[in-house]
Amino acid sequence: MYLTLTEKRIPGTILQKNAMGNVTGKEFLHKIFYISQGIMLSQIREISGIDGSTLQNWTKRGWVANAKLKKYDMEQVARILIINMLRECMQLDRIIFLLRYLNGAPEDNAQIIAESDLYDYLCRITDALLDTHAPVSDLRGLIEAQLGDFTERCSGAKHRLTNALEIMIIAYYASTLKKHADTRLLELTQR
Repeated sequence: MYLTLTEKRIPGTILQKNAMGNVTGKEFLHKIFYISQGIMLSQIREISGIDGSTLQNWTKRGWVANAKLKKYDMEQVARILIINMLRECMQLDRIIFLLRYLNGAPEDNAQIIAESDLYDYLCRITDALLDTHAPVSDLRGLIEAQLGDFTERCSGAKHRLTNALEIMIIAYYASTLKKHADTRLLELTQR
């Protein structure tokens, strides 16, 4: 299927890419954390559009690590953005399963990949998929090309990461398609 789709927002946020200098992934996270080592819940709400009670619920359930001194670090924010970018087309428990499949619980140190690096790969691959209008059938090749710089911390890590990225990106692509369909339907109803 070839549809010309673009995503003008930074994945997992309500921010426009062009307003942030067309950066996504780790570049975006570095912009947020340029001055401070942590950001407050109110700032995460402004970035993501998620209400505070939802974020507190995710923390209470153990999906996001507790804030330190009421501030969230880059890894916590990356995890929040990943969950947020996938929740339109995936059930939350399945998103958490994928994150645990890669990294265990948020507090675990035995991770396959840092959450900020995972978010960066997700952004780079979705940008390549959406901006170059590559067919979804090329997804595995796009993932493998982006993972060229990935160093395994344990045997089989790259295989696990590739599988999780494929599922996450397909879900994000599906949510982008759904938004496109919703926009087209709204256009029809306003005629």
